[in-house]
This record gives sequence, structure tokens and C-alpha cells, in this order.
Amino acid sequence: MGYPQQHDIRIGTLVSCNQKDPAGFIRQIIPHGFESFSLTFWQTLGGVKLPQLADQVKAAIGDRDITISTVNIFGNPLETTPIDQETLAGWEAVIDHAHLFGADIVGGFTGRLRGRPIPDSLPRFKEVFGPLAKRAADRGLRIVFENCDMGGNWKTGDWNIAHNPVAWELMFDAVPEPNLGLEWEPCHQMVNLIEPLPQLRQWVKKVFHVHGKDATIKWDLIRQYGIGGVKQFVYHRTPGFGDSNWADIISELRWGGFHGAIDIEGYHDPIYRGDLEWTGQVRGLNYLKACRGGDYVPNPA
Repeated sequence: MGYPQQHDIRIGTLVSCNQKDPAGFIRQIIPHGFESFSLTFWQTLGGVKLPQLADQVKAAIGDRDITISTVNIFGNPLETTPIDQETLAGWEAVIDHAHLFGADIVGGFTGRLRGRPIPDSLPRFKEVFGPLAKRAADRGLRIVFENCDMGGNWKTGDWNIAHNPVAWELMFDAVPEPNLGLEWEPCHQMVNLIEPLPQLRQWVKKVFHVHGKDATIKWDLIRQYGIGGVKQFVYHRTPGFGDSNWADIISELRWGGFHGAIDIEGYHDPIYRGDLEWTGQVRGLNYLKACRGGDYVPNPA
């Protein structure tokens, strides 16, 4: 099986569209060799006109072989406060305009009913994402949910129910649409001491997009202090600096038939941050490319 330039799986990074000039930011980082960009909004579109942004982003990319892998809005579309309603409107808008970016995936958090157990959110999840799934399918799009707990758990939380594999079963049973899937990363599972590779093998057919974020688990602190003490025992890391072997992750993705992007989610690493943020991200980019197999080499004739 051949993978011309290995672009069956692209390596890119997240780009915040809440910053002043996202297209200018993309223009600055393109020379480092990113192959895709995942565009993100926090809670609302913030007055951004999506057609105008799409034109600016396409102009920044030019004729380079770079894709927009996803357009994401992270908020709580299940609740009904004014900002939650803006989040839901943002979901509808990114679904309607994703084609302008050339993206075929939109994503974010599921949302949840605040302060209540995960099963209580399922009727509202079905009410909201049943129509959104159809709206996306009518436009040839898939929807992905990031697997971040955002400080929540099974019993309570503010943002997201899609952080636990049992919750995934409930979600995909409530809205059994083939275009609903996961924006998966090993980090959020490792934070909960879940082994990511067996999980990926089980769920790979529902993984449509991957966040490039890893974790470092300090098992010595867990054994000495437990997981409920004062010592922090796990840290989010940029790929290449954490505990995961991303060559294994990419192999599992390919075994499962995944085609898409791994986009680095930066600004979390406790070491490669501040002045070292882009040193870490570019190292992560090159590390992931090496784990993908390095430079494409055509087979002899």
C-alpha cells in the first residue's frame, strides 16, 4: 500500500480564530512544515464573519498542499444561558460554512446539563445533536467531539460528556448517526489513568480527527501520595515529550483505516511554553512526521 507523501495522515496544529489575525498567524507558521490547520473558536464566533475568514485563510495558504482539517467551536450548546445559545448558533454557522474552508469535519464539546450526572444530559444531547447531525450530513460533513473532561466527571461538570467510553456508548446510541465521531487524543485518557492504545483499537472507527497532545504520568508520585493528594501526578505534554509512542498510535490509526489529520494542541506543556512554545510545537511536528514513517520513499519498479 502506498501513501504518496504520507498525506493519508497529515500533521498540523490548532489555530485560534479568536485572536486578532488568524490568517496572519497561519502565514507565519506555514514555513515550519505544517500540513493542516484545525481552526478553533471558544464559546462564540466573536463577531467573526466566516466567509471573510475563509477568504483570508485560503489567501494565506495559497497553492500549498495544506488543508483545513476541522472547524471547531468549544462551548456548551446544551444549556440555555445567552452564551450557551451563542455556542449553539456557532455550531450551526460552522456547519453551514465549513465548505468555504475546504473542511469536511466540524467539532467541539457536546456540552452537558451543568452539575448533573452524564445520563441526565442524554435527552438534551439527542434534541440538539440529532438535528445538527442531519444538518451536517446534508452538507457532507462529519461531527467530532473532543474527549476532554474540562474538570468534570460522571456525576457533575460544566462542559462536556464525551470524555468517557461509557458516555460514548450512550451518546452514539442516543444519536446513532454515522457522521458523529470523536476528536480523540491520548492525553485526556491518560489523565484518568486509562490506557490509550487498547481504547484506540476499540474505537478507531469512530475517530475522525486526532488532537496531538500527550501526557506524562509520574507513577512514583501516585504510589507515594495517591491520586487525591496535593501532588500533581500527570501533565499534558506536546507529542515527543510525553509517555506515548506515537509510532504505535499512528500504526493503530492506519490499521483501523483512519485518514485525516493529527493537529497539535499546544499551549499546555509545562516545560515547552512561553518562549519555548514554538520550539516545542515544531519539535512535536517533526517527531510526529518521523513516527508516521519519515519521508515517503516510492517502491522500486
